[in-house]
Amino acid sequence: MKEQEPRIRDQGSERLELLLRQALPHIEDDADLDRDLWPAMLRRLDERRKVHVPWFDWVLAGGLAALLAVFPAWIPVLLYYL
Repeated sequence: MKEQEPRIRDQGSERLELLLRQALPHIEDDADLDRDLWPAMLRRLDERRKVHVPWFDWVLAGGLAALLAVFPAWIPVLLYYL
């Protein structure tokens, strides 16, 4: 079995460790959340399901449908390029 090398600590790493300990909050073993996060997550998912389609997209879709109604031979061409 390989022996572990002793950790070499200098003043810079000790100072860095001290700064990190001061900057990050202490996490207790039995830390609980102040509130339940699941309802907030469900709200965010519901917001993403609502799709807002701009009016211009509806105009383009209607124009394409009208053109395909007038020129039905273009349907295979359109499907080829999709």
